[in-house]
Amino acid sequence: MSGLTQETQRSRAWHRRLRAGTLEITLPNGHILNLSGREPGPSAVLRLNRWRALRRFAGGGTVAFGESYMDGDWDSPDLPKVIELAARNLPKRPMAFRRVSPWRFADRMRHVFRPNTQDGSRENIAAHYDLGNDFYALWLDPSMTYSSAVFADGATDLEDAQAVKNRRLLDIAGVQPGDRILEIGCGWGGFALQAARERGAHVTAVTVSQAQYDEACKRVAAAGLNEQVDIQLRDYRDLDGQWDHAVSVEMIEAVGEKYWPVYFDRVAASIRPGGTFALQAIVIENERFDAYRRSADFIQKHIFPGGALLSPAVLREQASVAGLSWSASAGYGLDYAETLARWRDRFESVADRVAGMGFDERFRRCWSFYLAYCEGGFRAGNIDALQVALVKS
Repeated sequence: MSGLTQETQRSRAWHRRLRAGTLEITLPNGHILNLSGREPGPSAVLRLNRWRALRRFAGGGTVAFGESYMDGDWDSPDLPKVIELAARNLPKRPMAFRRVSPWRFADRMRHVFRPNTQDGSRENIAAHYDLGNDFYALWLDPSMTYSSAVFADGATDLEDAQAVKNRRLLDIAGVQPGDRILEIGCGWGGFALQAARERGAHVTAVTVSQAQYDEACKRVAAAGLNEQVDIQLRDYRDLDGQWDHAVSVEMIEAVGEKYWPVYFDRVAASIRPGGTFALQAIVIENERFDAYRRSADFIQKHIFPGGALLSPAVLREQASVAGLSWSASAGYGLDYAETLARWRDRFESVADRVAGMGFDERFRRCWSFYLAYCEGGFRAGNIDALQVALVKS
């Protein structure tokens, strides 16, 4: 694709779509397009390295946008800002009837056929978390916490902000010394360790990731907390027994829409009457949920196969059906954006070490796009991070 006529046509098309913010695009032939929306918004800069990027953008949604970045078709000096600009210009309620490209349909079918059955859940989780504990240790904070921090109560360091997040979850759950706590999706054990150390709780923590289980067990033993923290390699659907309270930090995103009722029923059965379920979850705006659930985005294809976000309204409804009453909530979307920015800075700073682990440049660009994609979504407000207290009646 070349020629000023085609550039002019493309510029006019982008002008029509850009409602808010500004975008500077440098084309492969060196020409620069400056686009301005009618409303204020982010200012982003995008450099096209290959004309084919335009063709890929046209029909492939976020998957094609991300894959074209992975392939080096375009770059930006501020990738999260490009994502934020794109997110702010998405319609709140996309058209119900529109032509779906074969590529987008194929992506959706690929997602549909990776359901989170018990076997499928282990496979889907392994695809992400079993990349290696050493990989995550390169760019997470020392507590190995892979969820949104909360930059409050004077916390500016990432590790301190993660501890603040955990304390807020413990507070909304009402955890007291000696309480028996269930944690669903324990990661590398950071929350369980803090609950035991700071609150004197007895924690049963479950995961389906073999890599996380192995590392969490080591960390518990090294802390001398085997009497208080029990790490189990177990699916939430296999839980039996009852605890005073339950906590789950950004695990529900991996459950899958089909299994949301099972998840909430299992949680409700696992806590005593009057007990609290403290949940931290990434949610998508209510207005965007229907369109989102009918498609498959970049995250679902390349990062978290089988996953899906709830909306606040759907979360409330699912919890209510299971007998869990919404007691309190707080949003931390901008805290998550800051968390992601710090993760991405750390990730980019250790690119040579990531390559030394056998991961190629396309993998690096995939993960850089993933972290920027999420940061931009949180800054635009299309997604949020909620902490919710759900009480069993």
